[in-house]
Amino acid sequence: MDGSPESVRAAVMGSVIAERAGTACQLVHAAPDYWTAASVPELGIDAAELDHATVEHARTLITSSLSGNVPPKLLEALEIKIGRAPMVLAETAHRLGGELIVMGGKHRRGLERIGGSTITHMVRACDLPLLATDGGSPIISRVLVPVDLSYAAKTAIEAGERWARLFGAQLRLMHVVEPMPVVPGFPVTVGDDELYRAAERVLEMSVWPLIDLPGAETVVRRGRAAAAIASEATKWHADLIIVGSHGKGWVDRLLIGSTSERLLHVLPALTLVVPVSKPSGRTRSLEVEPLPWEARAVAGSPRGA
Repeated sequence: MDGSPESVRAAVMGSVIAERAGTACQLVHAAPDYWTAASVPELGIDAAELDHATVEHARTLITSSLSGNVPPKLLEALEIKIGRAPMVLAETAHRLGGELIVMGGKHRRGLERIGGSTITHMVRACDLPLLATDGGSPIISRVLVPVDLSYAAKTAIEAGERWARLFGAQLRLMHVVEPMPVVPGFPVTVGDDELYRAAERVLEMSVWPLIDLPGAETVVRRGRAAAAIASEATKWHADLIIVGSHGKGWVDRLLIGSTSERLLHVLPALTLVVPVSKPSGRTRSLEVEPLPWEARAVAGSPRGA
């Protein structure tokens, strides 16, 4: 946290979650490393004194912004480290055995998205679930979990059920059927309706049966994933969105982004990004019939007889 209104909301949310879950909450601040920028010998700056002054100034600022918003014991245990925020937060979380990182989200547009933010850097580099707050109420009554047809579905569903049980919330699972991409020189032989029906069959056979929580709803929508999820969250008045992160490479993220990162830019609701490890081997974790374009690719392959 940095003392901003967004980080104050994150601290409040973190304390509420910890109380509900019966676990500990640790406030952490990454202070700027002024010494690195001013490390010129002839200036005669004492690094230790500069670091001490930096930490004490940050403590005063953050304590002032959080006073009256979180339990006093959390402020007393506030941990301040000098360094880059993603590194400080990741190191502290692992050292303390943390299971969740909560950060204040900020709406970003245009060129701001290219450089990313502390949150997006954390999503790319950290292997812990990360919750971005949106400025709404810390009370969660509706949980929306988008799922795809990959191995990530099981992890996302389990996380959704866990949070729904924790807050006694309604749970809705959704899948978005995106239109087939247009690739120059490659004829598209699968229509959107055929794609939709194929996705429904896979969901009924291999995804929806993974749901264990009674009363959970399922919906299927059409469109671009991030936009459809944001629209569903708004119309259904979701308080929390849970998405699984596949861990795309840096080039993919820079050029096309990911659904989770696009949602973090717009924050239609509290957004929890859950990292999903790729299963070992090349076999699918969901045993399903091939989708239309997969079946045709095999049938048209010289090896597919």
